[in-house]
Amino acid sequence: MTMTTPTVANGATDTAMRADPRLWQLISPALPVGGYSYSQGLELAVEQGRVRDEASAAGWIEGLAGAALVALDLPFMHRVHVAACDGEADAMAYWAQRLACTRETAELRREDAAMASALRRLLATLSPGCVLPAGAGAHSYPALFACAAAHWAIPVDATLAGYLWAWCENQVAAATRLVPLGQSSAQRVLFALGARIPGWVQAAAACADDDLGFSAPGAVIASARHETQYTRLFRS
Repeated sequence: MTMTTPTVANGATDTAMRADPRLWQLISPALPVGGYSYSQGLELAVEQGRVRDEASAAGWIEGLAGAALVALDLPFMHRVHVAACDGEADAMAYWAQRLACTRETAELRREDAAMASALRRLLATLSPGCVLPAGAGAHSYPALFACAAAHWAIPVDATLAGYLWAWCENQVAAATRLVPLGQSSAQRVLFALGARIPGWVQAAAACADDDLGFSAPGAVIASARHETQYTRLFRS
């Protein structure tokens, strides 16, 4: 039997083969940006009894993903990614700054800034040539994530799907500790969320400029009250 060595068919395939591991690295729990430190109000919701089991945890996470991320983070990230790919530094900074200004509580702003700072330091080591937004946009973790993905030739849809998956995974991990959820329950929630991601990415990509934004007062209040919660496992 003759053994043949697999070859890359074309440049596009080669780019995809290199981009995929870069995306996996960006969304890995091992990425040293501290995403595991934050619950984004979930801890307060558990404290109040609003999230108390698998069904309510799934509802909380799915509700936030389908509202906050699909109507806000992901559409802005899409615009930052496109601007970065086109070399439009001003547009990249504009959309990144607008995204940074949407955080409604002090601890959400601190979370975004801390994770952005950690990612910026990491990118300076891994890819010194990666162009990142200046000004207020420099403190937006999703914007920097999109810039890194564009620099590594990760397609925009894959970028949004990967970011959304990592966010969902962090939320499920937080629920596993807080509710608490068993491992099988956590995996059922994550499995169901994963099935929604393609549709959410499509909805985010189709979001017009005038439709950017969302309203989730319950989540915002939970984040604000979490700042003074008596005992906490998470920083937000």
